[in-house]
Amino acid sequence: MFYDTAANRHGLPHDPFKAIVSPRPIGWIGTRAVDGSQNLAPYSFFNAISDRPKLVMFSSSTYKDSVRNIEETGEFTASFASRNLSAAVNLTSVAAPHGESEFGIAGLTPVEGTLVKAPFVGEAFAALECRMTEIFRPRGLDGVASESYVVFGEVVGIHIREEAIRDGRFDPAIVRPLARLGYMDYCDGGDVFEMIRPRR
Repeated sequence: MFYDTAANRHGLPHDPFKAIVSPRPIGWIGTRAVDGSQNLAPYSFFNAISDRPKLVMFSSSTYKDSVRNIEETGEFTASFASRNLSAAVNLTSVAAPHGESEFGIAGLTPVEGTLVKAPFVGEAFAALECRMTEIFRPRGLDGVASESYVVFGEVVGIHIREEAIRDGRFDPAIVRPLARLGYMDYCDGGDVFEMIRPRR
């Protein structure tokens, strides 16, 4: 089959776009508002985009508390979303009113960052402390800004729990990274295999 996305007449019960671009790691973004309230939300449009410097990004479909808090404070965290915390990740996706902490809703422990004032998930196998570098709304071919807000941040500190390390490596077979597929589907990256790059 083929369809053009302008008309988007795919003939399927649900749009397959996000199912095709998968799996996508989940950015479990922790922020603190100017008023001191804590926020935690999962974003499936998330990834690392550079290692020199260490940069990550996430995209919010609308202007939500996470984006506003980062815009106002310049700081956020990204806690590692793992299979054992999948129920908690899902609970933090609730549309809670501003000021109500998703940490409390999901029964998670907020831990203050060492270099930033945003909280991260104490139960997570790892967490990134980030300082915002830019926020913008991406544009389509027609030049019109989308409803999404893309946040970039430089990783200034990294927390790793000792049990996540085996043979000197952050081991995906132990931490089982949680990833978003299409629809309401998820997977974990615990089924690991290795491939060595070819040489010529």
